[in-house]
Amino acid sequence: MRRHFISLLTLLAAMTTNAGAQNLDKWKAYMAYGKITDIEPAGNMVYVLSSGDLFSYNITDGSVATYDKVFPLSECTISQIAWNNTAKKLIIVYDNYNIDLLDNKLNVTNIAGYYDKTMTVSKDVNKVVIEGSLAYLCTAFGLVQIDMKEGLILDTYNLGKNVTDCAFSGNKIYVNTSDGILAADKSANLLDKSNWHATTDNVSFNHANDIATTWDNGYLQYVAYDKTNKCYWTNQEDEKLQAYTVTADGTKTVTLSDINPVGTPKYNTIGFLKIRNGKLYTCNGGEWDREKPATLQVYDIDGNTWTTYDDKGIAEKYGIIYKDMLCLDIDPKNDNHVMAGSQSGLYEFLDGKLINRFDYKNSPISFVDGLEGDPNYQIITSLFYDKDNTLWVINHQAINKGILKYSADGKWSSPDKTINHLSVNNAKIMGYDSHGRIWINNGRNANPGVYCYSADGNNLYSYTHFVNEDMAEISGIERCKTLAEDRSGNIWVGTNVGLFVLTEEYQRDPSLGFYQVKVPRNDGTNYADYLLAGLDITTMAIDNADRKWIGTSRDGVYVISSDNMVQEAHFLASNSSLLADGIFDIEIDKQTGTVYIGTEKGLCSVESNAVATNESMSKDNVWAYPNPVKPDYTGLINIVGLAYDSDVKITTTNGVLVAEGRSTGGSFQWDGCDKKGRRVASGIYMVNTATQSGDSGTVCKIAVIN
Repeated sequence: MRRHFISLLTLLAAMTTNAGAQNLDKWKAYMAYGKITDIEPAGNMVYVLSSGDLFSYNITDGSVATYDKVFPLSECTISQIAWNNTAKKLIIVYDNYNIDLLDNKLNVTNIAGYYDKTMTVSKDVNKVVIEGSLAYLCTAFGLVQIDMKEGLILDTYNLGKNVTDCAFSGNKIYVNTSDGILAADKSANLLDKSNWHATTDNVSFNHANDIATTWDNGYLQYVAYDKTNKCYWTNQEDEKLQAYTVTADGTKTVTLSDINPVGTPKYNTIGFLKIRNGKLYTCNGGEWDREKPATLQVYDIDGNTWTTYDDKGIAEKYGIIYKDMLCLDIDPKNDNHVMAGSQSGLYEFLDGKLINRFDYKNSPISFVDGLEGDPNYQIITSLFYDKDNTLWVINHQAINKGILKYSADGKWSSPDKTINHLSVNNAKIMGYDSHGRIWINNGRNANPGVYCYSADGNNLYSYTHFVNEDMAEISGIERCKTLAEDRSGNIWVGTNVGLFVLTEEYQRDPSLGFYQVKVPRNDGTNYADYLLAGLDITTMAIDNADRKWIGTSRDGVYVISSDNMVQEAHFLASNSSLLADGIFDIEIDKQTGTVYIGTEKGLCSVESNAVATNESMSKDNVWAYPNPVKPDYTGLINIVGLAYDSDVKITTTNGVLVAEGRSTGGSFQWDGCDKKGRRVASGIYMVNTATQSGDSGTVCKIAVIN
């Protein structure tokens, strides 16, 4: 069952101070509803399973509601749903075998027993059959019987057979298996396999909640009959929901149409993220996968709307497999001009429409070594626009140049200094650092490493040495997957065996290389551990408080303090609203502090409490909210617009100190209590700050009303 999580270190910090406390529990999910696969009428509601996610339509008021892991569900990626009209609940079976029961009042009962049960056989659920107040899961090994009124698993019948359906007639229960139909008396001990016998009884496996499928105008329709409202529900060609009636003579009349959640993406395959001017640009990213669509999806953060780039007819036009878009970058001079790289070359979009494709025919882009002549293997793994508006293009393991440049006037070239083309293996460009240098990490190679172009482009440095703080060589490094620069100018690299740092001093001498940071245990011993050693790190981002958000392939997200000594949080799918533990990408909105996380199950975000900083502070650019603080408000009071790591003191009008601390990025949070943990009295409170450079003063006032 899902539980919210606060790390021990964060909890201790909250116990010792009443100000500046972390607040990393405000999550949001951005789920897709682009492919309907089940429809369950439920009285005045209709539940719809679409793209593995759930939404509903309220027949009474015409409203559409979505349901996700943030609220009110326990998981994401649903495999089966079924409405039980006796229990008045919807059973939801997830792809990880967890189970929820949802009623029409948003009450959820989680049944984790099947999820928790360890079995030596597959637990796959083929179908859910409703019988009275019970639900029967037809599984790869037998049946699971669930009481939907009480929210309990009653029995598990391991028949040793792959059960695809079940039915009931008189005092008998029937199961349809891969070896034929079996029957048993309901009163018998159904746990005993010997009480199940092969039968030739004429059994119907049709059920009231079954959904029919049919082909209509070239697309697959799912059709459910609504006995209560005397209509049929089905998906339209564009995968929105509609209702229709059929007269005795077969005349079909559409009564409702175009029902779908608004402001949602089309696909959950979101693994590459980039923010530009209030928009989040996304594509598949991650490791290449031919099963993923090549669609670009753009989220307008302020407008809370999604735009899907045109993806129709592209495969047919170019005679290629148009799948799996791996990367993109946005023209610095035109946000609507986007270049995107896939397995089959480079694509150019303008205003959401494809206007050009570059491959071996019209550019230096070449085939993957060993796959010459196959147009589906001209793999572009990274793109980056430099200060001259020239696009840098990484051509994976190309038979020609691995690093290419495409100028604003349409000319192709390659850097004078470059990496051996066959060594450019799933490489990624971090972009510029604070000194104007361009950094590249090599993602797959027998000799993985990091490369840096000098600011003038005349020199190329390679960093292929990895040690710990004791200068012992680190073995097992196969992939350098991600790079980031912190506020001190250190370059961090995430590898398949952990996190390493290249200080500014070490950057000047490539022979020194990256090293692991040692973190003391502070348990009264002299022992220490290496920071995130052994983890397969896939991505990272640095927030406004200089904290490192580290994504891993199977261990969720770590948040590491600016001094690298404290693990401020460790988000897992099991202890937070994080959608999955497999993390593809992390992108931080530096204005709002929102952290966007692309996972193997979709996109989610969490508020980081580290908003944009100001170089200088005044009453014009620092403010607090809510302000005034009313009697019924018990949450944190946020002060934003502060300088980085500024000292904050909150006092009464006559100078009595009630709270103090340091800003997190450009924000500070106060719980409205004094230093003894007591709610402060009604009055005006002064926010006084001092920056690292010594500037100080009162920047805002907070009114508290009790």
